Amino acid sequence: MERFQSILLVGCGNMAGAMLAGWLAGGIPAARFTVVDPHRDAVPEGVTLLRALPAEGRFDAVLLGVKPQGLDEVVAPLAPLVGRESVLFSILAGVEIASLAARFPQAGAVVRIMPNLAAAIGRSPIALDAKGLDETGRAAVTALMAPLGTPEWLAGEHLFDAVTALAGCGPAFVYRFIDSLAAGAIALGIEEGQARRLALATAEGAALLAAASPSSPGELADKVASPGGSTRAGLDVLDAGGALAAVVARAMAAARDRNAEMAAAARQG
Repeated sequence: MERFQSILLVGCGNMAGAMLAGWLAGGIPAARFTVVDPHRDAVPEGVTLLRALPAEGRFDAVLLGVKPQGLDEVVAPLAPLVGRESVLFSILAGVEIASLAARFPQAGAVVRIMPNLAAAIGRSPIALDAKGLDETGRAAVTALMAPLGTPEWLAGEHLFDAVTALAGCGPAFVYRFIDSLAAGAIALGIEEGQARRLALATAEGAALLAAASPSSPGELADKVASPGGSTRAGLDVLDAGGALAAVVARAMAAARDRNAEMAAAARQG
């Protein structure tokens, strides 16, 4: 982590903002961070906030946090700030390392990241792939990402579309299921606020138990479901014809395919 003494965040919306919060909570000094974002009203104390990219300067790490479709708008003003000593990080969905390297040929290394919003509390899965890093560089990147959650180096960039569907889009799918649990409870007569609190607590406890258990989530589900009991009756509905697994598979495939479409658009750009 000591390699990255100066970190520039270009765009600081929901995801980059969550990463910044996670880094600060993890003990990285605020003075190391510079945020460039014309839309943010404020940043945490000690972080430098700029409305536009500076005309000159050098940074150990540059994080691209703009929308993927806004990438080409920042290339010209940002390129002079990305030198051989800089590692360029990108959270841009669908934008491949080759596309980034072509736009920033002077970058010392390019690292593609797929986190999610749980980075703010240090609980995000973080998929990584890179170009231009030796083992020491990879170790430094792993250390930088560790305060945000669980860094995972992928076997190849071709897996990013699938990982995006799982780790990037997956939280939204989980939120939908929690919301559906609450809606089901409301339909059974539980007051709305109480139903939502109970649904959240149920999901939180189940996730923490699954993370701590040597059993797989599927095995845990079967352990909870006694033969002929109420849990088994409910699981029989979810499992009928593979209904739940099928709809989740379709959702993940749709997310993966959309990510691939955005990658193709970035290559053409």
